[in-house]
Amino acid sequence: MAKKSEKAHEIFTWKGTDRQGKKVTGEMEAQGPAYVRSTLRREGINPRSVRKKPKTLFSKKIKPKDISIASRQLATMLGAGLPIAQSYKAIAEGTDHPKVREIFGAVRIDVESGTALSEALQKFPRQFDPLYTSLVAVGERSGNLDDLMDKVSLYMENIEEIKAKVKGALWYPAAVLAVGFIVSVLLLVFVIPQFEDLFSSFGASLPALTAIVIELSRNFRDLWLQIFGIIIGAIIIISMSYRRSEAMRYRVDRIALRLPVFGIIFRKAAISRFARTLATMFGSGVPLVDGLESVAGATGNRVYSDGCISIREVVSGGQSLSRAMSQTGLFPSMILQMTSTGEESGELETMLNKAADFYEREVREAVDNMSKLIEPIMISVLGGLVGTLVIAMYLPIFKMGSIM
Repeated sequence: MAKKSEKAHEIFTWKGTDRQGKKVTGEMEAQGPAYVRSTLRREGINPRSVRKKPKTLFSKKIKPKDISIASRQLATMLGAGLPIAQSYKAIAEGTDHPKVREIFGAVRIDVESGTALSEALQKFPRQFDPLYTSLVAVGERSGNLDDLMDKVSLYMENIEEIKAKVKGALWYPAAVLAVGFIVSVLLLVFVIPQFEDLFSSFGASLPALTAIVIELSRNFRDLWLQIFGIIIGAIIIISMSYRRSEAMRYRVDRIALRLPVFGIIFRKAAISRFARTLATMFGSGVPLVDGLESVAGATGNRVYSDGCISIREVVSGGQSLSRAMSQTGLFPSMILQMTSTGEESGELETMLNKAADFYEREVREAVDNMSKLIEPIMISVLGGLVGTLVIAMYLPIFKMGSIM
């Protein structure tokens, strides 16, 4: 079965002639070349050659934003009364993204062959996570697929906005520190050796700071290969351990929540994603216990993911959602009160959406404030680092000037 589903995802290029004998070419997503040939003959085309399209080495990846835009288009088309297969065909033909065209074309073929849309999407878990396919399955069962797709696209837009904010908060200081490191390396390797040759002719003892910097330059030039090897090796080991080890991911995510300044942003981002995802699942008709399983993978933090699993176990035992959330110790009193109010009033979806709106706004404000705060700090660190090296090189010159 797995091999058959993989075949359904292949793209074939074909050449042939139409009824007038004119040469025509094109591409088609199909289960195999035989399917392409039979389809072309039904359309009045005589196929001369059908070949599997070779995959490019550096193919353009699909981003969540691409799926969000396509979902919005799909919701519009379904709302206008277009069949599912025709809607996917229109999106595949109308996009410039080759991977989107390939996947949506394969989904269209599966749907035309009688496969449920949610099952067709499950063949692409990297692009359509369990939360997405669960909502699509609910839409198929309820007959409200256009409304569900609109809700899915809105949900993805909100989540991606928060992700972009958090990533932006991390990239700025990382970029400044990287620039500082590169400038320092250039000074140590190319500039300081020139001063070292100059100072060797002075015949006098050098200031302590200058001697330390010169010794640092010598060691770096002698051991640069080992230094970079250790740095690159450490990065590779940490990244591989983070990907493969659940315990490593949990420790890193727990440390991230405790970081000064950044920890608050990570915590609020995880809470906003929890509230938004659970509101979307619950409002779409997914049972609360089932929804919590999908929410666990959407929080973006292993600590909160494990917390969701614990909440699911407590809720399945008959306790309220707010009480289960309070037992984890991961949620502030405000969202606990809003959740409790939503449960008592029967407006859980509304209260969770309001909580998500509040924490998303808090993340935006925290990132903006942090950017204003961290900019002068980073500039001071960068200036201090480079300035120390420059001053160390000019100290002997100042000393010689005072003696003369």
